[in-house]
Amino acid sequence: MSTTTAATATRDARSLLTAEEFTGVVATVQRANPGMDDALAERITIEGLKFVATAANRASGRMAPSPVVDEGWHALILHTRVYADLNTRLGGRFVHHIPQPPNPTHPHAPGLLAYTQAAIEAAGFEVDAELWEPGPTVAADCQHVPACGDNDCNVECQSGPN
Repeated sequence: MSTTTAATATRDARSLLTAEEFTGVVATVQRANPGMDDALAERITIEGLKFVATAANRASGRMAPSPVVDEGWHALILHTRVYADLNTRLGGRFVHHIPQPPNPTHPHAPGLLAYTQAAIEAAGFEVDAELWEPGPTVAADCQHVPACGDNDCNVECQSGPN
């Protein structure tokens, strides 16, 4: 009798973009963060892709990126055609980014980043935990606070201290 062990497949977020698109987004991350090495810029871009892919297909629950992952998301958004095509290919909702002016009294949901990481893992991606903790300093200077109903996928950017 033979036994088979089913391996859990991990989704490859890198494959969501062509090589040319990926290189362009990575370069945008690096332009916003002078001196950042290629490997870190690629990791940030990949984590941004995981965030968007998961947010586009969540049936419910609000998500927010860490400031480091937000850097990858911002770079994706700046490539408007790539970002629009990505959202279409993902088959879910368009993941909108809604900036807000600084407001230190704006509430931040405790546990939101942990919830978001769990959602990304549930979507089949491996989370790069280092990019979800205070770590590399990046140009993105905002705290995201979801400001949407469960049927929308909008994430507002709360600038200023966390």
